[in-house]
Amino acid sequence: MNLPDADNKAAVVEAMFDRIAPHYDLMNRLMTFGMDRAWRQQTVDAVGAAPGSRVLDLACGTGDLCTEALRTGHRVVGLDFSVRMLQAAAARRIGCRFIRADALRLPLRDSSLDAIVSGFALRNFTDLEGVFRECFRALRPGGRIALLEVDTPASVVLRFGHRIYFHKLVPLMGRLIDRDAYAYLPSSICYLPDEASMMAMLRAAGFSGLGKRRLLGGSVQLVTAQRQFQRI
Repeated sequence: MNLPDADNKAAVVEAMFDRIAPHYDLMNRLMTFGMDRAWRQQTVDAVGAAPGSRVLDLACGTGDLCTEALRTGHRVVGLDFSVRMLQAAAARRIGCRFIRADALRLPLRDSSLDAIVSGFALRNFTDLEGVFRECFRALRPGGRIALLEVDTPASVVLRFGHRIYFHKLVPLMGRLIDRDAYAYLPSSICYLPDEASMMAMLRAAGFSGLGKRRLLGGSVQLVTAQRQFQRI
């Protein structure tokens, strides 16, 4: 698949998620064999926020991470730029506030959040460094982020199996819903920086205490970091 260039990426991705919103949850369950629910729970747990904390689900989609954060007793805000995704999230009536906005311009006050979580969204942003800077700005000192995203296994054997499944079978399944969207999914991994580069971006934005947990043999990554109390 020919991926959109930087100038067109935001519009292409927004239109794509608008199209697949009605079937997004079903495809997530099928593609991950239901394991994504446990990953999202681990993502919420990773920020270690106390009950009652204000948590942002960045690029919330249909609200799966919002649901997990609410179960833990947090006050949750879901933010996305896809209208259809937000409509699907609101229809679930899970009890949190949803906002349509750009991740590069969060409509939130400085230091107003205790934690930020995000699920499978990093490769869809047009300026990841800018997003990290906005997360730093909106988090209170000591606040944490937990970012769930796809990855590529380090093991040669696992990488071979992952390539067959992610790059061949997922697009095949996705043809039933939206051929272009589920061809984009595996191809978009090229937008992700490697581990060293991503950690460097987070440090440059002001984060410390960086960590990465590998899930499903390294096919999924959970990146965590904490806002420093004072930018160095």
